[in-house]
Amino acid sequence: MMAKRGDIINQYVVFTKVCNEQVKVYGRTRKAIKETIRICKDRNVLREYLERKEQEVLDMLMELYDQEEVMRSYVESERYEAENATKIQMAREMIHGNEPLDKIIRYSGLSREIVLELQKEKLQMAT
Repeated sequence: MMAKRGDIINQYVVFTKVCNEQVKVYGRTRKAIKETIRICKDRNVLREYLERKEQEVLDMLMELYDQEEVMRSYVESERYEAENATKIQMAREMIHGNEPLDKIIRYSGLSREIVLELQKEKLQMAT
């Protein structure tokens, strides 16, 4: 039987929905992909393709998950760095303005240890 042109797209959409459901249950794991493939084969969604290319689909999705995780981690670290740079700059300005330690900690959100290090930096630069 020849599939209609839109049928493959509909099957792919179903595959994607099943995949998203399994990711909610198992996370971005091999188990989630294997379950997605099993469920789709059982429902006759992309069955022939999945039977022929199961390992390829598994490898491709695992690679995609890995890339997404690396990108997510990178974005989080960049955001963290930017937030900390702003906090450190604020603390340095407050130190320069001779604000009390507790006030600097409270307003900057930095730990006591970091603020003390920044104060040491200022003292070392002054000598």
